[in-house]
Amino acid sequence: MAAVTPSQSLIRSSPHNSLPSLIGFRRTRLGLEPKLVARGIGWKSCEKRRGRKEYVTKKAAERGWVVRCTAEGMEKGMLMRGRAGEPKITVPERFKVVTLLAMVMCLCNADRVVMSVAIVPLAAEHGWSSSFLGIVQSSFLWGYVFSSVIGGVLVDRYGGKKVMACGVALWSLATLLTPWAATHSTLSLLAVRAFFGLAEGVALPAMSTLVSRWFPINERASAVGISMAGFHLGNVTGLLVTPIVISSIGISGPFVLFSSLGLLWLTMWGYGATSDPRESHLISQSELRLIQAGKTESSARNGKFLPLRLLLSKLPTWAIIFANITNNWGYFVLLSWMPVYFKSVFDINLKQAAWFSAAPWGMMAISGYIAGVVSDYLIKVGYPLTLVRKIMQSIGFIGPGVSLLCLNHAKTPVTAAMFLTAGLSLSSFSQAGFLLNMQDIAPQYAGFLHGISNSAGTLAAIVSTIGTGYFVQWLGSFQAFLTVTALLYFATTIFWNAFATGERVFL
Repeated sequence: MAAVTPSQSLIRSSPHNSLPSLIGFRRTRLGLEPKLVARGIGWKSCEKRRGRKEYVTKKAAERGWVVRCTAEGMEKGMLMRGRAGEPKITVPERFKVVTLLAMVMCLCNADRVVMSVAIVPLAAEHGWSSSFLGIVQSSFLWGYVFSSVIGGVLVDRYGGKKVMACGVALWSLATLLTPWAATHSTLSLLAVRAFFGLAEGVALPAMSTLVSRWFPINERASAVGISMAGFHLGNVTGLLVTPIVISSIGISGPFVLFSSLGLLWLTMWGYGATSDPRESHLISQSELRLIQAGKTESSARNGKFLPLRLLLSKLPTWAIIFANITNNWGYFVLLSWMPVYFKSVFDINLKQAAWFSAAPWGMMAISGYIAGVVSDYLIKVGYPLTLVRKIMQSIGFIGPGVSLLCLNHAKTPVTAAMFLTAGLSLSSFSQAGFLLNMQDIAPQYAGFLHGISNSAGTLAAIVSTIGTGYFVQWLGSFQAFLTVTALLYFATTIFWNAFATGERVFL
């Protein structure tokens, strides 16, 4: 409750005001109702308390009452009074934090895409073969597969703010050094790209943990949806901006641009975020109470690590791991091989197929946020947390599976693009499924669990990226491989619904 009192002039304006006349003063301009509290108190001019001011005149004290306005329903702290006494809207600190997270996740993915676009002129300049291009593209994953676990452990121990800041600083440095490394030697380029992946591996565990600290359970899905919307928009940003900058400045231009944006983000992050809302000097007490009241678990860290053997002994853990494997398998198949699919199935050149790339990632950003809002709404109206997670995860895997099966029967590239966009859009519903479920079952060790599952998913991404060509050759057609991927989606959905839970498993 916030309490605000009419100014002293309201009481002094008419010394002969009677008690009934004051009772007749029903509402202020903000719709706040006055309360008259009888007290036998003496003289005091102005007493300030947290969230409340009381003004008492000598006349009022002699009559034994105090005029106080009490505002109900202002726990979120959105209204304050400006200098002139006019209402002023303030943004809650948790919204500022999630905005910064969306920005850095956009930067994280854009930095990856820069190399995917710039590798074409780099290959022409240095005479790289097609086989070497595959090695360069996969070198990012060499470091990424290890740092997910390391980053998860560091996040649980030191908090998301420090780990995210270190990650951004290091991957921005690696982005800046990439053109120099490509010119210097092949070994230097592979080392810098692996270091880049090592630095970026901490981003998702840090994001997941920060959301759990800063948001109550019934707002987390929306917060993750906003953060991951930034992640998917990073694909669009990288694809659209990089060619323009290369044509204007040169190959090194986009690498300098995005590394500079990383440093700019760091300055805002250092001032505007903390690992836990209880550490923030900017957050209001009402918002802090709102966050803490919306948690069913303690987010305190005791400095101890959860044994890996214990973590892997629970079936809900394996449900998350298998979901991450399937998600990354399908995601990287679509990301890496769809242009080849359009070329081999519909016999159109890669330039004509390129425009199909931006729409699916943009739709993923939108649908991921919608999934978060729907998930939070279902929780708020009383649906069990486990049921909501299973619904979101089922949509996120059954949708892409059905879309891939329909893709086998597409007769035109436009129809195929529609099924592809639908599959990627529906896959983003899994963000409100397995991605949030890590916080449900192991809130104090979510970073470590995220690292373990993300490493397994990265290995699946390496296999799917490199091995798709061999699978297609062995199975005889691209359609057969899409059918196998769809069946993997369906099988994982069955396993998930059998063993996943929204309850806390690790104390």
